[in-house]
Amino acid sequence: MSNYAIGDLQGCYEELQILLEKISFNPQIDYLWFCGDLVNRGPDSLKCLLFLRSFQENCKIVLGNHDLHLLAVHEGVREMTPSDTFMDVLESSESEALMSWLKSLPFHVNEIVETKSGNFEFIMTHAGIAPHWSKEDLIKNSDELSLLLNGKDSKKFLEEIFGNYPIHPSQCKSKEDGLRLSINYLTRMRYLGPNGSLDLDFKGPIEEAPKELIPWFNSDLNIIQPDRQVLFGHWAALNGVTNQNQITALDTGCAWGNKLTALKLEDQEIYTCDKLN
Repeated sequence: MSNYAIGDLQGCYEELQILLEKISFNPQIDYLWFCGDLVNRGPDSLKCLLFLRSFQENCKIVLGNHDLHLLAVHEGVREMTPSDTFMDVLESSESEALMSWLKSLPFHVNEIVETKSGNFEFIMTHAGIAPHWSKEDLIKNSDELSLLLNGKDSKKFLEEIFGNYPIHPSQCKSKEDGLRLSINYLTRMRYLGPNGSLDLDFKGPIEEAPKELIPWFNSDLNIIQPDRQVLFGHWAALNGVTNQNQITALDTGCAWGNKLTALKLEDQEIYTCDKLN
């Protein structure tokens, strides 16, 4: 049995199939970890969702910001943008079932894996983990979001979670503020300001960032403990490089013309497939 963590899929179905051949994936015994953004930007969002749902028992998947955007468009609380490429999902006869399945996916995964270096706990989210969060904080906040997304007021929840404010816990004046901040940590975070505030405006490469901004993973992270590794996607410009031993970036920008990457958790071996067209 092997575990493979794969970067942002974003509708790149054909590349996924090639990558699975490279790793000799066996759905009877192996597990795939997906760090979110299953849909959008690439050409085959529907194929990706149908494929992953077909062997969901062997997948560990977290929700990304593009997945949430799809859910919100489906619920009628957001408009499609000119760059969205998930109309195939919305027009499918499987649309309702797929939306229900997406809602059931968590915002984090944590599991202990027996590796060549001993037992390690792997924690995966889409964009990252707030520096001040402990593991217990992550589980509590992630589970609360999942409960609301699957609750009877799911549409209201989706209406309230999008937005760039607040950017710091001290600015949270309501429960909705806290939920929006949590979901932005988990699905949109890249840079932090000097007081730990979220910066959701600058999206460029690290070497071009304003000097007051730092990548979230260069903060003093409460989540980091011995024998624990954090996995995340979302940030294609990193091209898989964090320069942090216990923090691994999985998104290598397949939808943007680069490649799809899989990391074997047991031995840290990396497998890739270049963008096809």
